[in-house]
Amino acid sequence: MPRLGELERSVMNALWDAPAPMTVREVQEKLDERDLAYTTVMTVLDRLDKKDMVVRERDGRAYRYGPAVSRDAATSELLHAVLDSAGDDRTAALVHFARTVDPSEAAALRSALDEILAMDDR
Repeated sequence: MPRLGELERSVMNALWDAPAPMTVREVQEKLDERDLAYTTVMTVLDRLDKKDMVVRERDGRAYRYGPAVSRDAATSELLHAVLDSAGDDRTAALVHFARTVDPSEAAALRSALDEILAMDDR
């Protein structure tokens, strides 16, 4: 997954939170606290399209944009990229990360790992 800038992440969050694909104007309205120009939002969506992060569909004279991948899948890909940058010490990076999560996140990790291990035992 390509690395996203802060504005690109904001646009992706707006798309992930939306129930359906949105026009440039709708994305701009979701980001209204940032006071972005229409052309800025259009440029960001075009960049995200080139990065294969969004799908674009024609709706009359406009386009509607939706996420090409789920938020969970994008986050997972980002975590894999970070681990890949750790080189040969992926385990140390994972252990350090596990030590920094709060108890509810640790419980979720434990549950997911237990589920994966149970599937491997079958």
